[in-house]
Order: sequence, then structure tokens, then C-alpha cells
Amino acid sequence: MHVERLPLEGSLLIRPRVFEDARGSFMELFSMPRYRGIGIANEFTQANLSRSKRGVLRGLHGSPGMAKLVQVLAGEAYDVIVDLRRESPTYLQWYGTTLGAADGAQLYVPSGFLHGFLALTDDVVFLYMQTMTYDPQQEFGVAWNDPDIAIAWPLDGDDPILSEKDARNPPLSDIVNGL
Repeated sequence: MHVERLPLEGSLLIRPRVFEDARGSFMELFSMPRYRGIGIANEFTQANLSRSKRGVLRGLHGSPGMAKLVQVLAGEAYDVIVDLRRESPTYLQWYGTTLGAADGAQLYVPSGFLHGFLALTDDVVFLYMQTMTYDPQQEFGVAWNDPDIAIAWPLDGDDPILSEKDARNPPLSDIVNGL
């Protein structure tokens, strides 16, 4: 696999090796020994799958202490992470990349980050592996269009499709002192 260290400390873009032949393709999605070898020592305890149509934006979500390994299994999504670790040199900076089923790229999101994505194609299937069991009491959200973060979402002038919950997410400045 090919591993790229991203500008936000601790985050990684992982491109698993894809084996293709006349029958189709094969890819190893996860192997704890391989991932430990690149510095991911987390124990993943829950896996989630979401389906989204083009224009759906999920996020920005955070949960104290939770790291994630995310991957698009069908379609393409623009995936974004935001560093909320106060001691980090990249505090409040964001990074975005396109994840697609074609190359199987994975994004490792360390603990202390916000995460969200925008579905760029119809029927995006998105896999989340998490280091903690989902707890709605711990999860928090930040407005996808927070001007202090200023994420350049590839929206082409269209408004994203949001859940009611995500549409109510406050700006980061309203919650940053509580983190």
C-alpha cells in the first residue's frame, strides 16, 4: 500500500494495493498488522455504512477521543477533516480530498478532528471504521459553512442537502470553549 502523510499532523491518506485481472479486482481493506506498521495502533470497535445521493453533505461531526478510518466503496465524495487539537501546530486548519471507489483510497482521521463529506456522485457508499462505539451524548457538530474554518466545498453554486440535525449545527466559536 502507498501511504501519504497529510499536512494535518497524524492524518494519513492510504491507497491499498488493488489487484486486477480479467475477473475484476481484489483489495485488502484492512489488516491490523499492516496498519500498525504505518503508525495506526488504534483498535477499531465499530463499522458504519452510509449511502448518499449527489449533493448530500454529512458533517461536520466530532466525538472526543474517536479516530476514524474512512473509505468510499461506491461513487465519489469530497472528504474533509478539521484539526481541533489546541496543542497542534495545525489547529483549526482543514484538509479536503476526493475519495473514490475506483482507487480505494482511505483517510485516517486521528482523534481530535472534525469530519465531514460531500457526495459528488449518485449513490455514494461510505464506510466508517471507528475506535469508539457511537454515543450520541458525546457527538457534536459544527456548521459545514463556518466562516472561521472556510472550507472550500466543491458545490458549484448549489446548496448541499443536509439532515435536520446538521442544518442546526452551530459555528465552531459557539462550542470551542466547551471542547
